Amino acid sequence: MVSEIQIKLLSFDYRLLDLWVRKIIELAKLHKAQVKGPLPLPTKRKIYTFQKSPHVNKPSMEQFEQREHRRLIVFSSFNAELISDIQKIRLPASLDLSVKFK
Repeated sequence: MVSEIQIKLLSFDYRLLDLWVRKIIELAKLHKAQVKGPLPLPTKRKIYTFQKSPHVNKPSMEQFEQREHRRLIVFSSFNAELISDIQKIRLPASLDLSVKFK
């Protein structure tokens, strides 16, 4: 039997991520589930460096950064309706959701 559900959300925009985390927690509270979180996980940073020009000014570089923000929500007491409602949520394309049953 499943004793808890772990939901991990990731996005490049922390505001969008926090908005959807709040919506999922409100949904869980409607189903009277026990919620732990949202727990902020470490942010992954990727830095890309490019030359500004291939021929002239070769030492001149430009840097871009991409951040991946992550949150973890754990439900310890829940019902089957909560699981089906979470799976029905239509998230934006820029947000990734993974569900793990323990």
